Amino acid sequence: MDIHQRLEDLREVMRREHLAAFIFPSTDPHQGEYVPDHWKGREWISGFNGSAGTAVVTMTSAALWTDSRYFIAAEEQLRGTEFQLMKLKMPGTPTIAEWVGKECGAGAEVALDGWCSSANAVKELIVDLRREGGITLRTNLDPLRQIWRNRPPIPENPVAIQPLEYAGEAAHDKIARIRKALREKHADGMLMTALDDIAWTLNLRGTDVHCNPVFVSYLLISSKDVTLYINKVKLSTEAVAYLKAEGVGVDDYENVVKGLKDYFEYNILLDPDEVNYVLFKTVTREIVEEESPVKRMKTIKNEREILGFRSAMLKDGIAMTKFLYWLDKSITSVPLQREGVGEVSLSELSISDRLTSLRSQQALFRDISFDTIAAYGPHGAIVHYEPTPETDIPLQPHGLLLLDSGAQYLDGTTDITRTIALGPLTEEEKRVYTLVLKGHIQIELAKFPSGISGTQLDVLAKQAMWREGLTYLHGTGHGVGSYLNVHEGPHQIRMEWKPAPLVAGMTVTDEPGIYLEGRFGVRIENTLLIVPYRETEFGQFLQFESLTLCPIDKAPIIREMMLQEEIDWLNQYHQRVFDTLAPHLSDDEAAWLQDACEAI
Repeated sequence: MDIHQRLEDLREVMRREHLAAFIFPSTDPHQGEYVPDHWKGREWISGFNGSAGTAVVTMTSAALWTDSRYFIAAEEQLRGTEFQLMKLKMPGTPTIAEWVGKECGAGAEVALDGWCSSANAVKELIVDLRREGGITLRTNLDPLRQIWRNRPPIPENPVAIQPLEYAGEAAHDKIARIRKALREKHADGMLMTALDDIAWTLNLRGTDVHCNPVFVSYLLISSKDVTLYINKVKLSTEAVAYLKAEGVGVDDYENVVKGLKDYFEYNILLDPDEVNYVLFKTVTREIVEEESPVKRMKTIKNEREILGFRSAMLKDGIAMTKFLYWLDKSITSVPLQREGVGEVSLSELSISDRLTSLRSQQALFRDISFDTIAAYGPHGAIVHYEPTPETDIPLQPHGLLLLDSGAQYLDGTTDITRTIALGPLTEEEKRVYTLVLKGHIQIELAKFPSGISGTQLDVLAKQAMWREGLTYLHGTGHGVGSYLNVHEGPHQIRMEWKPAPLVAGMTVTDEPGIYLEGRFGVRIENTLLIVPYRETEFGQFLQFESLTLCPIDKAPIIREMMLQEEIDWLNQYHQRVFDTLAPHLSDDEAAWLQDACEAI
């Protein structure tokens, strides 16, 4: 990509508009974590393709802010460009406003596309910029319309109906629940902009966003009407009839502005963290600024969704076990896989393709749930590394392979990480692996009162590694959608304060890790279901149940570092994995699994 030419083209627009800087967030009009290609402006202007980050360009400089998951990857991708890497939450890193103030000076005018930033993000940025010498912010400009040649169009992929046997609740019943929640917040209606919320509410799925089964649209709910704003080419005759039967009208995607202007109720709920700034400012009625009630509704899975998760995890466990069996047998022949011998060498890309192929053979498979992280050796220290033809390296029969992957099945979404010993390991690799495993198991063993925040559990994953002076900066766990986005909130397990309560019926991952730059990385992840534990005079207590079914590599474990309760958990987990998966495997695969699950 010719980043230099793109910056020159942008600066020409900035000169005409008398702008000192332009800001590119990573989001789209729906504030999604992963966005359609049409809105990947930050990636286009900077060359950095991570899911989180903000690029800022002035007339003489450029910088990109991202979090610890992408420090190493961003440094690689920005090399040779004007962009300076700004490491979020690291000492000495200025805020965007501070940097703009230093680079542009007092009284400057900067801009961003108000369609692609949430109302809260823009309002906070306006305040921060004012503090830096009265810098003003314009929100009505999208220079990409002028300079991005051959810009991908907004997707027009067809929408599919999610069967009730997997959704577990009809759309009209969900809408009734939403209206009840709105009344409790003293709101007459709401604008829904988050694509996964809309897909969940209407029991529809799409393919507009890579790996996320959602479709570009808005949903406006009033006390009497529901309108889906969508490109109508996406709707089949069956889908239109289905929506009508569920009490949902349809209008063109672009008409959402008119719909808000014509909205007749007294007030409307807008989630300022989700609704973009342009639509937020369009509303003329009283605005109830509250979190969308749908966020938390969809995180609590109903009985059919939980059954779907169990089914999806069984299929995924079968595919993962077949893969691990194949990898174990294949890695032993790596020294023979030389050019001219007739064998295809094992590499990060080839094993990623193999795993996807095995998953695709399972019933109800639809797609992967994110791009597979197959990271061997030093690549394992790059938290969100994804192999490409340029970075792909062969596997060797030694060291660690970090494999983070998942799938979208019609009945559920999976997310699993295993770190695998490909042969002899160093003592450092074994020690770090054992510390991560201890942290993973301590989360699995947790018992806690209903309604606490995941922040209050985060230390359990880190206490052993902290004693060794080691840690990690990414979250320990995130929610997982039901054939929806693999990242679902607002509940999380992480060091930063996240007040969203943990309650029974939620799914959440457990994925501590340690990453040593230039050497290796370790992460171990299961997807968990929050279930009742016991009720006492102090209320309802909860615990975690592992939904993921896949052996955890025992080879790197230093047994003496493990507590007895951790050993007991691992042995019991492995017994369940073997008992559940073995009947679905070949004799050779079952024999391998029995050895992989043998008690330590």
